Amino acid sequence: MEDYNQFPQDGEEISAVPEEVEEQEAPRRPGAELYEWLQLFLGCVVAAVVLFNCVARLTRVDGGSMDYTLQHGEIMLIWSLGYTPKQGDVVVLNKTSVLLPDWDQPRAIVKRVIATGGQTVDVDYTTGAVYVDGQPLDEPYLHEEMRRPGAPSMQQTHWEVPEGSIFVMGDNRNYSTDSRDSLVGTIDTDYILGKAILALWPLDRFGLI
Repeated sequence: MEDYNQFPQDGEEISAVPEEVEEQEAPRRPGAELYEWLQLFLGCVVAAVVLFNCVARLTRVDGGSMDYTLQHGEIMLIWSLGYTPKQGDVVVLNKTSVLLPDWDQPRAIVKRVIATGGQTVDVDYTTGAVYVDGQPLDEPYLHEEMRRPGAPSMQQTHWEVPEGSIFVMGDNRNYSTDSRDSLVGTIDTDYILGKAILALWPLDRFGLI
């Protein structure tokens, strides 16, 4: 009888141990691949919903109060997550923030932040200048001199912005209903949807805001 425990002698080669036969993969159940694709699709939908409701979203400019920075019908991307308003930002305010007499329902409005809580705003229609805390703003985005509006609700020229609120104005000052109007006034920060960061459409307007 052969001794399988015998050590190899000098010069003898050790025979290779046969590799184990790999186990065969079990056949996949019918519809398994479709189920995996469905899971992937639903995951993408959930991620998109979270992204465009909690982080960023798309919105369309309604009206000409931000000409020429933004134009009517333009589509832009706004950022919401962790946003804190700062002077000079272009922001979108949600649809419950403003309801003017000639509107049949509230609308989202796009404006520029002029001042934040605790600051003061003064408008000098004689010089066309806006002062925040007594300092004139440098506003290169304006395309024409600001005129005194005729509406009775827009005759105020001095404001104190409450904490937790912002004072906003349109870049197209002579055609903008904004915080200068007593019907609008300062806006609570809870109404801010986010900061406009990127113009997407039309393509010739594509770029950072």
